[in-house]
Amino acid sequence: MLDAFSRAVVSADSKTACIGGEELQSLKNFISNGNKRLDAVNTVASNASCIVSDAVAGMICENQGLIQAGGNCYPNRRMAACLRDGEIVLRYITYAILSGDASVLEDRCLNGLKETYTALGVPLQSTGRAVGIMKASSLAHINNDNSEEYGGKRFRKMEMKDGDCSAITSEAASYFDRVISALS
Repeated sequence: MLDAFSRAVVSADSKTACIGGEELQSLKNFISNGNKRLDAVNTVASNASCIVSDAVAGMICENQGLIQAGGNCYPNRRMAACLRDGEIVLRYITYAILSGDASVLEDRCLNGLKETYTALGVPLQSTGRAVGIMKASSLAHINNDNSEEYGGKRFRKMEMKDGDCSAITSEAASYFDRVISALS
């Protein structure tokens, strides 16, 4: 489990060299975007329950068989497990956004995820779709594009650092894409 600084040190150490050039500039960029990164994590974490429940609801709307007897979201305990798993995945993604490194997401969340879900009979396509919905919602929160029109009564606008969040949005999107890819 590394962050951007630890990764730079380990990389330089393996080359028996000092941190400099591109690595140093990368760390400077990481620091300069620190407040935006914290805002992104805060807004996703603060809205995690809504993001996950909306994603699961969307997944179920597209596949009604999931809530029928024998479906993977029936009975209530399976639905609860689905919501729990969504929140766990989102928590690891927010950690990756905060640290600027996907290693904890890969090691603790994605390693063996597909095999586990396959063994449990969880439909991978539906799970991937739920992650895709979480991605769209989370990126809207990070970009501060969410609105009461889309969020309804549960809408909560967060104070965000002004400026371009495209780099953090792109990074966050890549973490969601890793999860979707791991389920494919």
